[in-house]
Amino acid sequence: MEPAARGALGGGQLRRWARWLRPGLGLKRWAVVLAAGILLISAGAALIANVSLLAWLDLAVLRLLEGIVAATGWSAPPLVFGVALVLLGGFVVLYGLRGTLRSIDRVLFPTGSPTLVEVLRQQRTLSRGPKIVALGGGTGLSTLLRGLKRYSSNITAVVTVFDDGGSSGRLRRDLGVLPPGDIRDCLVALAESEPLMTELFEYRFPSGAFDGHAFGNLFIASLTGVTGDLEEAVRAASKVLNIRGRVLPATLDDVTLAAEYEDGSVVEGESQIPLARRRIRRVFLKPDSVAGLPEALEAIADADLILIGPGSLYTSVIPNLLVRGVADAVRRASVPRVYICNVMTQPGETDGFGAAEHVRVLAAQAGPGLITHALVNVQKPTNPALSRRYEAEGAFPVSADLTDLRRLVPEVVTASLISEEELLRHDPDAVAGAVIRLTAAGGRRSVPTQLAGV
Repeated sequence: MEPAARGALGGGQLRRWARWLRPGLGLKRWAVVLAAGILLISAGAALIANVSLLAWLDLAVLRLLEGIVAATGWSAPPLVFGVALVLLGGFVVLYGLRGTLRSIDRVLFPTGSPTLVEVLRQQRTLSRGPKIVALGGGTGLSTLLRGLKRYSSNITAVVTVFDDGGSSGRLRRDLGVLPPGDIRDCLVALAESEPLMTELFEYRFPSGAFDGHAFGNLFIASLTGVTGDLEEAVRAASKVLNIRGRVLPATLDDVTLAAEYEDGSVVEGESQIPLARRRIRRVFLKPDSVAGLPEALEAIADADLILIGPGSLYTSVIPNLLVRGVADAVRRASVPRVYICNVMTQPGETDGFGAAEHVRVLAAQAGPGLITHALVNVQKPTNPALSRRYEAEGAFPVSADLTDLRRLVPEVVTASLISEEELLRHDPDAVAGAVIRLTAAGGRRSVPTQLAGV
């Protein structure tokens, strides 16, 4: 082998060793424990054999020293030999531990990518991430979660369960279960399972008795029937998908979302509210006094960062805050409470709304003092064809009317947040990075150094 090749091989080996020995994995402490265990086993064996362990070791070491001196003529103080033996023993223990873990690595990750050490380091870092609670529903919340899971595994998504359209609505009417659609989207967004499994949850049957149903909706509905409880069903589905964080329904009560329009008319049903194409005065729940899930309220109280939105203002964001106890729990939290404003208006809900109007409506419905920050997009769409498609449907970019907004919110954060891949929506990485920096600047738990600069 050429010297250069040998040098490169040796350098690669050293780098692999360095990965295992770097701080953060907790391996070195267990190597010390392993060595202590070996010593205890040796002492126990010596006692069983009625042999004085220390006397035996002393005799063995002295004979070794005599042999070295006789063979080489070189002598050194016993302290030097003692240190050398300790180092040699430590190396042997670490080598054995590394070999054991490499054997496990080959079984768990046969392709070699990622490696066990990379997975351990990532999980360790994410477990130290901030405790984040995100409230909302629809595609807005699931988009946000895809970005957040890069920064923390301590994520709690509190999701609306008031949908009455599409597959969720049919299951709600036919089986009497709470609508699982938004929950399924969030589970898939946080999933760490094989891609095939997440694709399976998103798969929709094209025809037949299950026409239009998403497999994930059927799966969650079936689990609800087996467990008798949506919360337990979501917990079981979370294990199947190996999600990073947890997903909770805002309430376990069967509730209808209704809207009162400025002309005094009332429409019931989440899917029907935007179809009226009239200006909404308020939305409300029927019945109006539904209890929030205790686990969700506890997560809000313990959070380092609370995110509201993005998502349909009247049908995804505000409904969570109408559940009893949720808005008050958010208001009491002494951490950054961030409203993430939509990047596009929504026909039938927020026609002509700027960012300030979104915040005014939020305060009118959930009460003042709810949020400490508003995150607003200032990036202009650059894809004319995509923009024209949205304009044809009556959707336009939400204007960043910062002067009015700063009168309503203690702190306004602006950023370029748009993704123009097929749809005009939030870029998951951009919006997650923006809110994580708020936590790094002033939450109860700091962001790990590996993430703070992202």
